[in-house]
Amino acid sequence: MIEIKTLATGSKGNCYHITDGSTPLLLECGISFKQIQQGVNFETSSLGGVLVTHEHKDHCKGVESVLNRGLDVYMSKGTQEALQLQHHRIKTVESKKQFRVGTWTILPFDVQHDVNEPLGFLLQSDNGGKLLFATDTYYVKYRFTGLTHIMIECNYDQQTLDDNVESGRIHPAMRKRVMRSHFSLENLLEFFKANDLSKVEEIHLLHLSDGNSNMERIFKAVARATGKMIFIP
Repeated sequence: MIEIKTLATGSKGNCYHITDGSTPLLLECGISFKQIQQGVNFETSSLGGVLVTHEHKDHCKGVESVLNRGLDVYMSKGTQEALQLQHHRIKTVESKKQFRVGTWTILPFDVQHDVNEPLGFLLQSDNGGKLLFATDTYYVKYRFTGLTHIMIECNYDQQTLDDNVESGRIHPAMRKRVMRSHFSLENLLEFFKANDLSKVEEIHLLHLSDGNSNMERIFKAVARATGKMIFIP
């Protein structure tokens, strides 16, 4: 049984606590260590590690504090180089080369974002359960089977983004940047069509844009397309 708790999501910070009942992990650490401590009831010593997808501050703001508190942090070599960090607790991982953390077998995979070697993660628990984590990517080219939990970005919907450009709220250049680096509702629906959702218990939609997303539209569209339990933290 996988349990998911969102400590923060969105452009101001991203951090998620997951556990399979044996090994708790953090996905991202884009908030202060004090906020992380509060979010996990000050049980940071029980964490098996932290997975970081890329170097943008809203995903790794707390990385140095986490490292200095004795937690292993897993990231790509490209992310480490972009952060210009050297620490014995940094464990560099490669796309499509799995590794173990406690009771989890973790497979990193490449995603599409405007940074240096970003990753998504597929996490398989020894205790049952298979979780997909993908954020800050405009599509995912891989197909997955046997998923029980999905944590995936749905940053914007095209109608809201286009309306914002028409009204002058955002510049057309910003629309292009968003479309080349973040998951849209429309691309997400195509992703769901292409994947096996038969065992999925929960879908968590992450990193919604404050200005370019319509939460009600997104929730209804995904619920209608998948028939699954949807959470928007």
